[in-house]
Amino acid sequence: MPELVLWDIDHTLMATGGLGRELWGEAFEQVTGVVLREQASVTGSTERVILRETARLHGIPYSSGLFLRFADALGALHVRRAAELRERGHALPGAAAVLAALDARGVRQSVVTGNIRQAAEVKLAVFGLDGFMGLDDGAYAEDGEGRPELLRAALKRSGVSPQGAVFLGDTPADVTGGREAGVRVVAVATGRASAGDLRAAGAHAVLDALSDTDRALAVIEA
Repeated sequence: MPELVLWDIDHTLMATGGLGRELWGEAFEQVTGVVLREQASVTGSTERVILRETARLHGIPYSSGLFLRFADALGALHVRRAAELRERGHALPGAAAVLAALDARGVRQSVVTGNIRQAAEVKLAVFGLDGFMGLDDGAYAEDGEGRPELLRAALKRSGVSPQGAVFLGDTPADVTGGREAGVRVVAVATGRASAGDLRAAGAHAVLDALSDTDRALAVIEA
């Protein structure tokens, strides 16, 4: 039984129905005054990296101050449009049941996500998943650029060793980041990456989905 289970959010626990990209573009325009023409690749990345690379594509200088202003704008937009997120998005099948089952077993849970913290909190609350999470133990876009850095931040905050944690994500970047941080990685093939892609990246185990609660628990607890 792991001491701590860490979850990626997007495409691992939920889908936002395309609203996430809309909010991102609106926040980008608010803080830069430039209409978003092209967004840098988002799969497995963090908001900090995506903003920096997207700013470069638009010829906009990047700074930590720009990121902080962007994070504030993006968080406020998630709060303002939470009802729309509830209508357009959904928790992935089985996500709530797996979180509840782990919680019932006394397993600590949190998130390691490329989202800024306020956006992560809104998403989890909208779909009723926040009550299972110790969010202060997690790590967010404000905490670094890559998955290894975020995972190490979460482990430090939670006081759990890498050997005591399991990380679930849906991208090869999640897998390689988890392995670099020394945690066991259970990949979930509910995003763009196939089960084969996730195995090739080095996942310790791969689930096709979270819909089979018993199967998911057996793999997480292995």
